[in-house]
Amino acid sequence: MKINLMVHRLSLMSSGIWQRGKEEEGVYGFLIEDIRKEVNRASKLKCCVCKKTGASIGCVAPRCKRSYHFPCGLQRECIFQFTGNFASFCWNHRPVQIVTPNNYRDSLPCTICLEFIEPIPTYSILRSPCCKNAWFHRDCLQVQAINAGVFFFRCTICNNSDIFQKEMLRMGIHIPEKDASWELEENAYQELLQHYERCDVRRCRCKEGRDYNAPNSKWEIKRCQCCGSSGTHLACSSLRSWEQNWECLECRGILYNSGSFQKAKKHTLPSTNNVGINDCLLEESSPKLPRQSPGAQGRDLLRQGSKFRRDISTIIIELGFQIIKKSKRLYINKADIWNSALDGFRNQKFNPSYTIEVAYVNENDNFGREHPGSKHEFLSLLMQHLENSALFEGSLSKNLSLNSQALKENLYYEAGKMLAISLVHGGPSPGFFSKTLFNCLVYGPENTEPILDDVSDFDVAQIIIRINTATNVADLNSVMNEYYNYFELIGCLRLITSLSDKYILAKDILVYHVIKRVQAPFESFKQGLKTLGVLEKIETYPEAFYGIFCHKPENLSAKILSDLFTVHTLPDAQALGFWNSYVQAVEDGKTATTMEDILIFATGCNSIPPAGFKPTPSIECLHVDFPVGNKCNNCLALPITNTYKEFQEKMDFSIRNTLRLEKEESSHIEH
Repeated sequence: MKINLMVHRLSLMSSGIWQRGKEEEGVYGFLIEDIRKEVNRASKLKCCVCKKTGASIGCVAPRCKRSYHFPCGLQRECIFQFTGNFASFCWNHRPVQIVTPNNYRDSLPCTICLEFIEPIPTYSILRSPCCKNAWFHRDCLQVQAINAGVFFFRCTICNNSDIFQKEMLRMGIHIPEKDASWELEENAYQELLQHYERCDVRRCRCKEGRDYNAPNSKWEIKRCQCCGSSGTHLACSSLRSWEQNWECLECRGILYNSGSFQKAKKHTLPSTNNVGINDCLLEESSPKLPRQSPGAQGRDLLRQGSKFRRDISTIIIELGFQIIKKSKRLYINKADIWNSALDGFRNQKFNPSYTIEVAYVNENDNFGREHPGSKHEFLSLLMQHLENSALFEGSLSKNLSLNSQALKENLYYEAGKMLAISLVHGGPSPGFFSKTLFNCLVYGPENTEPILDDVSDFDVAQIIIRINTATNVADLNSVMNEYYNYFELIGCLRLITSLSDKYILAKDILVYHVIKRVQAPFESFKQGLKTLGVLEKIETYPEAFYGIFCHKPENLSAKILSDLFTVHTLPDAQALGFWNSYVQAVEDGKTATTMEDILIFATGCNSIPPAGFKPTPSIECLHVDFPVGNKCNNCLALPITNTYKEFQEKMDFSIRNTLRLEKEESSHIEH
C-alpha cells in the first residue's frame, strides 16, 4: 500500500523519535508509525520562540524544558549536532569552545572568506581545534562543509580532518555524507586532459603563427618540463630535438633562485633608474638570467614574467580593494598627532581593512566636542611627523635610527604599520627614504652597500673620511690607534698590512653603523610594513615604489592643479576665468601664495597622493565673502567678485591666514 507522507529531512532532530528500523524501512529507518506519533506529540508543544505549536525539538540539557522549531532554533542561535543521538541545545546550554586568553591586539582573518573578525569564540565565530590561529565564520564553515562533504572537509591550515570534523560536529556544523560538489560536476576537469600547444617565447619565428604545431619538425611545440603550461617551437628556442629539456621564463627564474643554476659570488642590485621593460622580457633561448640579489628570491622582477612595468597608482589602487565598507572612527588631536594616531591604531577594535573616518578633538575643550576631519589631511600630517621623528636619522634621505626607548615600546613596528596603512588608504608619498634603506627592504641588508651619505653621525663620518683619505699605512695605523676603543666596540679591529686595507675598514664601519647597528629596529619596522600586503608589493615591484619612497613628488604646476580640480557649474562664468588667472599668477610667483598652499587649503595635503584623491577635488562658486576650503570633501568654494584684483586679494588673504593660524595653533599647543 502506498503511503502519501512528506517528511522534512531535519525531522531527525525531533526529540521524541528514534531510528528503530533498517535504513531501507520507512524514511531512512524512521518508521511511519513513529513519525505519526511524533507529529501528534509535537502538535501539543508550543515553540518558546514564535509561540506556535509543532515544536518537536527540545533542549537535551537536564531540567531545561525549552522546545522550538528548527528555524526558530537557528534564529535564537541554538546548536544542533548532526551526529550521535542528534542532540539539540538551547541558547543557554549550547556547547562553547574553551580558548585560553590570547594576546591578539588586532583582528584576524577568517581563513575561508578572509574578512577580518574578532578572535573571540562566539556562536558565529569558531576556532580550529588543531590550529590556534585559524578562525572562521560559522556560515563560512557550513557552506564549505556542504560543498566539501565528509571526505574533503578539513582544517584550512593544517589539513587535519579527524580532530577538525569532530569539533565542528560538536559545535553544530552539518557535514553531509557525500562526495565533494566539485567531484560530482560532469567533465569538471576536462581541460586538464588537453595538451598545451602554443609558442610563448617573446619572438616566435614561425610564419604560421604561435598556435601552429607540426610534429616531428622544427615547428613542433615543446612544453615546459616543469609546469607544462608554457610552450615553444623547437626552432624558436634553438632546440635541436624534442628530447632536449626546456623551461619557461617563470620556472627558470624559480630554478635560478633555488640554486639549480650556478650563481656568481657577487650580485649587483638593479639600478632603479635603468630598470625597464626589456629587463623583464628575457630571450627564452638564452640560458643566462640577469644577476639579482638573493634577498628578492621569489619576489623579484622575474616573477612578473611577461607582465609590463606596473604603474604605482594602479598597484596602490589594487591594494585598496582590501578596504571594506565597515568603518572605524579615529579620534585625532592635531596637536598630538602621533600619540592619538598610535592610540587609534593600537585599539583592539581597529582593523586596517576598515574604512577610516577621522574626527578631530581637542583635549582642552571642556565640552568634549568633536569635528569631522579629513582623512587625507590626517595621513599627511602623520607622515610629516613620522619623517621628522626620532625613529629616523639624516637630513633629506633618511635611514632608521637606533632609539632604545622606541624599540622597547615597539614604535618601529607601529611606524611601518602606519606607513602601510597610509599608502593603502590614500595617504601621501613618504619620499624621505634613503636608497640604502629602500634596498634593504627590497633585497635584504646582506645585499645592500651603504655609502658615506648614509652616516648622520658627524664623528663617525669624520673617522670614515680620515680612513679614506689616508695616504700611507702609518696614517691608517694612526687612525686605528686613536679610535681603538670604538673599533673594538663595533667589531672592526683589523691588522693593517697595506694601504688598500682602508677600503675594507671603511666598508666595515659603514655596514655596522648603517645596517648592523639598527638590525632590531629594521626587522620590527619591516614587520609593520607587511600590513595589508604592502611590503610584498614593494618587493615585487621595487622600480614602481622607489619613486614614492625615495623622492618627493614633483612640484605642482598651474596645469596640474587646474586638471586636478573638477569645475562644477558656476553661476558666474567670470569666476572660472579669475580662477585660471589666479593659478597662473601663483605659478609665476606674482602672489605670496604657493601651489602647495592652495592644495593644503582645499584638501589638507601638500602633494597629490599616489592613488589620487577620493573624492576628486572640486571647485564651486558660492555667494561668500572669502574662499572656503572643505577638506573633508576636497572642495574649494570660490568667492564671486567684480574684479580679478579683488578675487586675488581675497584668495591670498584667506589661504595664507588660514594656514598661518593652523600652524600657529599647532605650534602653540605643542610648546
